[in-house]
Amino acid sequence: MLPQEIIRKKRDGHELSAEEIAFIAHGIADNRLSEGQVAAFAMAVFFRGMTTDERVAMTLGLVKSGVILDWNDLDLPGPILDKHSSGGVGDKVSLMLAPIVAACGAFVPMISGRGLGHTGGTLDKLSAISGYETQPDVATFRKVVREVGCAIIGQTDNLAPADRRLYGVRDVTATVESIPLIVSSILSKKVAAGLDGLVMDVKCGSGAFCDTEEMARDLAGSLVAVANQAGLSTTALITDMNSVLGREVGNALEIAETVAYLKGEGVRDPRLHEVVMALAGEMLALGDLAPSVASGRARAEAALDDGRAADKFARMVSALGGPTDFLEHSSRYLLQAPVIKTCTSERPGFVLSMNARDVGVAVVALGGGRSHADDAIDPSVGLTEMIAVGTEVRTGSPLCVVHAASEADADAAIASIRRAIRFGTPAPALTQVVIDRVAEQADE
Repeated sequence: MLPQEIIRKKRDGHELSAEEIAFIAHGIADNRLSEGQVAAFAMAVFFRGMTTDERVAMTLGLVKSGVILDWNDLDLPGPILDKHSSGGVGDKVSLMLAPIVAACGAFVPMISGRGLGHTGGTLDKLSAISGYETQPDVATFRKVVREVGCAIIGQTDNLAPADRRLYGVRDVTATVESIPLIVSSILSKKVAAGLDGLVMDVKCGSGAFCDTEEMARDLAGSLVAVANQAGLSTTALITDMNSVLGREVGNALEIAETVAYLKGEGVRDPRLHEVVMALAGEMLALGDLAPSVASGRARAEAALDDGRAADKFARMVSALGGPTDFLEHSSRYLLQAPVIKTCTSERPGFVLSMNARDVGVAVVALGGGRSHADDAIDPSVGLTEMIAVGTEVRTGSPLCVVHAASEADADAAIASIRRAIRFGTPAPALTQVVIDRVAEQADE
């Protein structure tokens, strides 16, 4: 086969065979395809799209470019389950969900990523914990999953390596937003992880990649269809990301919120709790650890309330190099910003809406995210006590607390947050945070 002829075929809008797609995936992995050819293929897919069969073939082609994890030799007494989010602002759900589901009898080998654009990354949050190893070798990863029940780490070098190269090219050729390539990128790593079941959290709104419900449904439907045809049982929830999820945004700050959530300290943010419990119920039902989503949710609530989930989180942190007393003394190990300043409202009224993307960008500007791939992150900066949509405020009422490296940075963030929030009357009608569930037709 000739790469240019396959590229030409897709450029002209024709469906590629599984063999042709496998050839392209192998060529990306072993560098038989030049950078220009990879870019041309990505652009052809961007404009011409892919059928479901092509998306399945692309996913499996990327999977076969590297190793596929096999857990059978460990004789684990429960299913291998995972969850993946399409990304949002204040989305620390994985940090809470993995130990909760593990406490209910599942094994959760969660391979997560770093922050992308205005959205925070789970690995950046865990990196705020002193000593936590986000890139252990495979043997350590397997050992922690077996002994603790969950481990959250970064992608290993030999897991779907073709996807890593393809994504790098997409990132600099304006083809990141291709739904077929997003689907194959996400699912290739999940299939390669050797999972029994996967639940997708597809975010929708101003702070998400999918800014419209139509786009979120398109992505969720494709993820579910392709994953199941590729042999990975998958369901998806579409969840709201038109406002910050939880009360804190920023790496160390979200770890602190996670600890408080797992320990039951203070009032759990209702939107955050609903997403965590909804996903936990789905995962436990998918793994046959509960007869229904509702009963799975009840099991998850019990594991959270009786402290088993908090214990799993503490053991995971310790097993991956973090402090053994992190749960008891987390504040000792999380950096604190030198400047802490309250952002107040300049007008009265109800919080009608917020632009979650602009909030995320404000945190990136504080140093809590990256403008360039090699930027260092300040784990201490961000926002706490973020006001919820629907709250009534007076002039001078607090909207959030800014944690910054300098007074100038804090003042810039305050100005950005005030611009991101819209006030008025009457009080807005609040929407459900879980918008819809997407599953295989036979499962509905």
